[in-house]
Amino acid sequence: MKLFIGLGNPGRSYSKNRHNVGLNCAKYFARMQGIVINRKSGMARIGSKEINGHEILIAILKTFMNQSGMVVKRLVEQYSIRLADLIIIHDDLDLPLGKIRFSLGSGPGGHRGVASIINELTSREFVRIRIGIGRPNNIAHDADIIKYVLSNFTTKEIKIINDTIDQVNTSIQYLLTSGLAAAMNTYN
Repeated sequence: MKLFIGLGNPGRSYSKNRHNVGLNCAKYFARMQGIVINRKSGMARIGSKEINGHEILIAILKTFMNQSGMVVKRLVEQYSIRLADLIIIHDDLDLPLGKIRFSLGSGPGGHRGVASIINELTSREFVRIRIGIGRPNNIAHDADIIKYVLSNFTTKEIKIINDTIDQVNTSIQYLLTSGLAAAMNTYN
């Protein structure tokens, strides 16, 4: 079984924030694959389906980004997920807008949601699909970073990010059919 989790903050006020692009990618993938996310599992809602011979579980967390780790750990334990089969989709400030990058075993790179997951799992050995949201040149302090990631995409950026969300859907399907190494070679 493979567990996909798109990181984001709950609630409508955050739904179009840059920080929620991972959550939006997971929801889009679920919708495109006909996965209904309607079962409660603690602080998450889940849906599942078999795709290309893989049992897929998608979880939408009901916690804020920085507290993702405790829910992810519980889901990993509850469903006996190997860490190599845990796929976290999230925004990345240090990638150009719309860039997709797969990684395995990398550090949090300043992402507090990922840091929370690494801390709770006491491991970095899970797959990440990182979605570039770009870093403006004028960001220097934590307060500026928080303000930026919690802001909505501009009208110009929405077109790029919508295309990226569709590409992430395609990249996940490729990951399932061809494996991580092939996905990294193709999308990195």
